[in-house]
Amino acid sequence: MNNDIYNHFHPDERHFVDRAADLVAQAAYGHAVKKTDFLDPRQAFILTTLVNREPDVQCRFDGGYAEAERKRAIIAPDYAYLDDEDIGIEVLSITSADSKFDSLAHGDFLGALLGLGMKRDKVGDIHVGDSTCHVLIASEAINYMHLQLSQVHRAHVQTEVLPLSMLQCVSPKLEESSFTVASLRLDGIVGDAFRLSRAKALIPIQAGRCRVNWKPELSPSKELKAGDVVSMQGFGRFKLLEVEGLTKKGRIRVTIGKYSS
Repeated sequence: MNNDIYNHFHPDERHFVDRAADLVAQAAYGHAVKKTDFLDPRQAFILTTLVNREPDVQCRFDGGYAEAERKRAIIAPDYAYLDDEDIGIEVLSITSADSKFDSLAHGDFLGALLGLGMKRDKVGDIHVGDSTCHVLIASEAINYMHLQLSQVHRAHVQTEVLPLSMLQCVSPKLEESSFTVASLRLDGIVGDAFRLSRAKALIPIQAGRCRVNWKPELSPSKELKAGDVVSMQGFGRFKLLEVEGLTKKGRIRVTIGKYSS
């Protein structure tokens, strides 16, 4: 791969760029059909960019349902017919008679799955309902999780493997809040979103723990726009829902939505 492609991506993304470029090359020159693990939207963008550089390669993304955030991809020569290719995703249904189950959140289920030694790449979107949780899992990993998962946080659970047709989608719940900021700088909005002083907000940003739209962001002065998704390791994730007009004091009113942890 030409080294100039690295100039288009963050240095922290170089490892993934190498992996994705290798898969594209296998499809282009080895006439292979390759399947990725689950990709976040930024990784999907990188893969799409690399595929578009090869006129004889195509890819199809599928996360198990139309609105999926995390998706697997099938990469193949342009003459291959991909619609019949199995994307390799199944549903792990998690239920419990334990009263503690109702208080569990997205992070509890993800933590329990990763605690089994499973890589994040094998886990897709997680749908937490009132009495059940449905997790999209790579087919090659689901039997292991089905057999091994018996507890989430302090609640004892039962699991069942279901086909995609039985997936129960739950839209993410956002806790909305509004406040005013002097500008749309990342550090200012992050500070108010997580109730940090600007000085304390700088520390995780400059340490590489912040991502904007899944891309590492080290610049505190980066200006955000409506629709941007910001995550900060150890603090959570929010979406900038709306940027309103100026107040009488010349400040900008914004509305964010925090994702449940």
